[in-house]
Order: sequence, then C-alpha cells, then structure tokens
Amino acid sequence: MNPGFHSRLAQGAIVAGLAFALAACAVAPPRAEGTDDPYQNFNRKMFAFNMAADKYAMKPVAKAYVKVTGPKGREHISDFFANLRTPITIINEVLQGRPGPALDSTARFLINTTAGLLGFFDPATRLDVPQHPTDFGITLARWGLPSGSYLVLPFIGPTTLRDVWQLPVDSYFDPLDWYVREHSLKWHAEYAPNVFYLVTVRADVLPFDKIIDSAADPYVFVRNAYRQHRLYEVYYGNPPLSAIEALQGTSSSEASERTIEKLLEQQREYEKKHGTNGTPAPAPATSVPPPASSAGQPAPASSASQG
Repeated sequence: MNPGFHSRLAQGAIVAGLAFALAACAVAPPRAEGTDDPYQNFNRKMFAFNMAADKYAMKPVAKAYVKVTGPKGREHISDFFANLRTPITIINEVLQGRPGPALDSTARFLINTTAGLLGFFDPATRLDVPQHPTDFGITLARWGLPSGSYLVLPFIGPTTLRDVWQLPVDSYFDPLDWYVREHSLKWHAEYAPNVFYLVTVRADVLPFDKIIDSAADPYVFVRNAYRQHRLYEVYYGNPPLSAIEALQGTSSSEASERTIEKLLEQQREYEKKHGTNGTPAPAPATSVPPPASSAGQPAPASSASQG
C-alpha cells in the first residue's frame, strides 16, 4: 500500500486519540456574572458602536429582507445555510470526542444535501436525525479551558477570551469562508454569500430587539444573556446545577436566602462603581431569554444573575 496512506492513517489516529483524551478533561466552571468583565469600559464603547452600526446598516437590511421574503422562503434559506455550515459542527464533534453526534451530523449533511436539494429542504429532521450545532469555543470548553473575561468586538459582538478562537478555527472549515479564500472577484463580490448569511441571521433575531431595547441596561442584559446561553451550549443544553450556581455566584443554601431585592442592590452597587462616566446605571431585567446562537438555534436560559 501507499506509504503516504499509512502516514495519513497514523496522523488521523493520533488526532482522534488526542481529541478523546482532551474531551475527558473536566469542563472548567464558569465565572460568576459581573466578575468577568474587567474590560467593561472598552466593551461598552464597542457595544455602543455595534448598536449604532446595526441601527443604520444591518437592521434596515434585515427588515427589508423580511419584507421581500415569506416565512417559508426564509425557512428554506436558513436551512440551506445551516446545512452548508454543517462541516463546522462535524469537525468540532470529532474534536470533542463525540462520535455518535458526529455521525448524526454527517448523516444530516448527506441527506439534506441530496434529498433536501442542497439543504433548502430538511428531510433529515422528518427522519428524526438529531442535530447538535456546536463550535470551537465549545470544544475548548469541553477540553477544560476556562471562558476567560467577557469581550465585545467591533462587528462581531459578545464573546470571551476563549470563545474568540472559534472565529479563525471554525472559518477554516466553513464553506463560505473557503469560497472567499479561493476566489477574488470584482468589487470583492466573493464576500456576498457571507453577507447574505449574516443578513439571514440578523433577520432571525429581529423579535428580540424589543426585549433588549426595553432593558434598563441593554449592555448588562446582553452580557448576561450571552453568558447563560453559552453555558447551556457547553453542556449540550443540560448544565449541572453546580455550573448554574457558579455562573450566578450562589450556592444551594444561599439561593433560597437571597431575594430579588438583594440581587438588585448588588447590581446597583456594581454599576455605581463601574457605570459609564462614573454615574450609576440602572439594574437590568431579572429574566433573560436566550439570544439566537451562531448556528441560529436558541438555547434555554435561567434567570439572569445580577452581577
């Protein structure tokens, strides 16, 4: 047989073995909300910048997209992009040492790409083939890497020092980014599919705008919602009570004793010390619904902690 084949097979076995070894590591407990934001001054500026950019650019385009497409048409387009980006999920499931979900995702990709006409239809769901969207940030979490400090990036939005690594790694396996790398078109038209995908994602979360706008402090609202959403993703939708308590900064005995009034008072004190321009900021809402994930799938969220 070809010696190169044996070499590739050995490399694959080493990578698979390393993935399973790393997946056996304990997931690092989350940092309590409100204690993981040392870059808050920078983050608030980036948050304000992103909100302005969204208001004058992405949001109007997303609204126009909703007006010219029907609900069924948007569903087919979203299904197409979800199927197209399935290789990201498959690779990360392998890296997380989850062969079962990786096979499920591979089956979904093959079924929807063929019988589903390139993914515009979703026969895999009708066949009860489960889906497990994931990314490299979750892979790092499953390998035991702590989330690190909360971070808001221009045009990217909320992330953490750990989750930010999903941007370069996942893009390597993303067919949309592969298309950009392999083509150089006039007026940078190779970016058009990526832009269209972002518009569909923005359109999917338009219903959350009113909730965010009504929050006493939208920045804290989004920060806590992001942290809770990622916690559920890291534990595949079923985080242990200990992880929820660690995120909220409570224990089982303390949870029964701490009232909403105490939580609100802590939030007022925190915002008094770290609020913009040295002025106290009002407390956020006490219940946080999950935002849409990068894969367009919402996750359950517990009540927002007032960090």
